Amino acid sequence: RQLSEGRRATLASALELEGTVLREGRLTQFVANNLERRIRLSGAPRGEPPAGGGGASIPAIDPGALQDVVALAGQVAAQVDELLRNVHCGLQALTALSVGCIQTYRDGVESLGEAADLSIRAMYALVARCEELDRAMQPVPALAKRIRDMKGTLERLEGLCK
Repeated sequence: RQLSEGRRATLASALELEGTVLREGRLTQFVANNLERRIRLSGAPRGEPPAGGGGASIPAIDPGALQDVVALAGQVAAQVDELLRNVHCGLQALTALSVGCIQTYRDGVESLGEAADLSIRAMYALVARCEELDRAMQPVPALAKRIRDMKGTLERLEGLCK
């Protein structure tokens, strides 16, 4: 691992002499200085200076390299398609989950509203029954007083009879 990091550091410092090196996390980008000249030099046969030098001639393109680029582009396109399919499936799953959560929340709110309504109705019914019971019990204190009076009268009669 240390050997690999040492190679990377050496490579990066060599690249900095030839252009600009940008690092973002594990991604390293390199922009070469005088890129057009380098492309022309790469197309010229070894030992020959680039033809024209003024930019009028275009170097020959290696058909094998072009086929490699086309093959790699096809692979990248296939991978991008696969990635987009996976993202699409993931988004559909998240959307379905979100819809399910929202429906569950809605159902919970509705049942809570119904339960609260039923509880309020039951409370009003209980209060009404308590008021009816209170009205029905109003004669009880007078009746209790009459019973005590009768009891007292009976006790006096018993006392007279003894």
